[in-house]
Amino acid sequence: MPNGETQRQLRRFAGSCRFVYKNFFAKRADFPRFKRKGSGDSFRYPDPKQIKLDPGNSRLFLPKLDWIRYRNSRDVLGELHNVTVSSKGSQWFVSIQTQREVEKIASQATTAIGIDLGIARFATFSDGTWIESRNSFKGKQAKLAKYQRRMAHKQKFSNNWKKAKASVQKIHTQIANARRDFLHKATTTLSQNHALVFIEDLPVGNMSKSVAGTAENPGKSVAQKSGLNKAILDQGWGEFRRQLDYKMAWKGGILFAVPPHYTSQECPECHHVAADNRQTPARFVCVQCHYENNADHVGAINVLERGYRLLACGDAALSRSVKQEPTEVSQLSSV
Repeated sequence: MPNGETQRQLRRFAGSCRFVYKNFFAKRADFPRFKRKGSGDSFRYPDPKQIKLDPGNSRLFLPKLDWIRYRNSRDVLGELHNVTVSSKGSQWFVSIQTQREVEKIASQATTAIGIDLGIARFATFSDGTWIESRNSFKGKQAKLAKYQRRMAHKQKFSNNWKKAKASVQKIHTQIANARRDFLHKATTTLSQNHALVFIEDLPVGNMSKSVAGTAENPGKSVAQKSGLNKAILDQGWGEFRRQLDYKMAWKGGILFAVPPHYTSQECPECHHVAADNRQTPARFVCVQCHYENNADHVGAINVLERGYRLLACGDAALSRSVKQEPTEVSQLSSV
């Protein structure tokens, strides 16, 4: 029979477990992920009174760390709110969060554009231009597999295993940085040149789900679907939409997500919808009016046209995502 102190510790532990798993058992969240060394290493200083910032000398004072040097990548504007220190691989980063008033600006651009996201082409636009895919993971896949095999052949947690792990982490960081740089450049250009951007509301999580199935009910074309899933996730469609969303708001523009159903099967001339219209992944030929074009370009044209129709109809569900007043939306749509 445990003593009184042990019983109190067990009760406290049980209470903390109920609190941690509360949202999980209520089906409001996924299973909790606990902190551990090597996974999401970061800590935050929430009290701005304990932090001193000297941007002129690129110095930052943090409790228990004293003054530390940092690379001053941009000006720190506004009132200091908190500081978060994090590590990625062998590098350390400091994120300085501030609070300030920002005036709402009007977009300097006057054009609208529709975007069709894909794999062969990362993004095809309704004006006929496109962006080639970066495929940052595909370019490093062979090298990553080589170092992962080296890591697998080492004794776990040994010094040689840690060195091999650092090499694997470095390659992952290079892949992520290349993808992020590519997406930032693409979204910045779009937000600067267009006041209204229409994009497909793609369920990336569902599109990249595994079809392996179970031992009793195995999936079909598992290897083919696995390769497609890798290609989809390598594009970074979700991050592209996230960046484009806040950058359009910064520039005074609007990002509008439209339903993606049949955008690549509908003819933009006669609006006939048929699966036979898309003869190959790249070729579109309407079986009714014989209109011919690139399939991704057709999808972008339909996204633009569908977005205009939804704006004209005043769709309530989509209007909640608009960052400006409805009057400004009607002015933009008439451009």
